[in-house]
Amino acid sequence: MIRLTHQPIDTAAVLAEVASPAAGAVLLFLGTARDSTDGRPTASLNYECYEEMALRKLAELEAEARRRWPLTGCTLVHRLGRLEIGAASVAVAVSSPHRDDAFAAGRWLIDTLKQIVPIWKRENWTDGTSEWVGEDRVLDSGFGTRD
Repeated sequence: MIRLTHQPIDTAAVLAEVASPAAGAVLLFLGTARDSTDGRPTASLNYECYEEMALRKLAELEAEARRRWPLTGCTLVHRLGRLEIGAASVAVAVSSPHRDDAFAAGRWLIDTLKQIVPIWKRENWTDGTSEWVGEDRVLDSGFGTRD
C-alpha cells in the first residue's frame, strides 16, 4: 500500500496495514524532521512532489520489494507540505516471516525511495532563510542491486 498525505502519518494505521498472522517480524521506519542540519538550526521543513510520478515510483518500489523478499505486508507513506520539528515525514513498514528479510527490505526501501522518488525537501532555517535540499541529485529510474 502506498500513499502521499498532507496529514500527520498515523503510525498505528501503518502498522495495522502490514499486520499478518504469517509475519514473524514487523518493521517500521520513520523519518522525522530534525532540529538542525550540519549544525544549522532548522525551524521547519516543506515537502513537495510530482505526485503522479511519485505515486508510480512508490508503487514500483513496493512491487520490487515484494519480488525480492517474502513480504507479507508493505506500506510506504510520505508526508507533503509543511512539517514542524519532530513530525514524521516518511513511514516504511514491512512484515515478513523472518526478521532478516524485514530489515533488508525496509533498509532497501527507504534508501531507494530517497534516491528515485521525485519528492523534494526545503529546509526552513531559524534565521528566516530557506534552501532546497538535494536539488543537485539525479533521479535514477533503476533499482540497483540487492545489498
